[in-house]
Amino acid sequence: MTVAAIKEYLAVPRDRVENFHGKQLVYVSWDHHLLFASPFLLCLPPETPFRELVNGPLGMLLQPDPDAAAIDWQHVEWLKSGQPWTPDFDASLAANGIGHKDQLRFRTPGLNSLMAA
Repeated sequence: MTVAAIKEYLAVPRDRVENFHGKQLVYVSWDHHLLFASPFLLCLPPETPFRELVNGPLGMLLQPDPDAAAIDWQHVEWLKSGQPWTPDFDASLAANGIGHKDQLRFRTPGLNSLMAA
């Protein structure tokens, strides 16, 4: 979007990776589950193993959903930046190619107690 200003407009983005002291932002959303209105925003070190992301902060955030306990993480369908993707659960976020402000989405076919019609 263009900005119309009466004087020079200098925007300084504050969400650059350099501002997070060695951590990065990662967005994660659960497709077709409307209990969560928007993606979760997590701030994690790039060395975080993917399994730790799933078992730690993501698992805790998903607990309110009645389907959360039934998720079989080995059969989840993942999308990274809108493309099908298979994570290595034992590798770090960086080794999985997950960078600052990347968006991960996942689908759980068959688990849809709160899915939109």
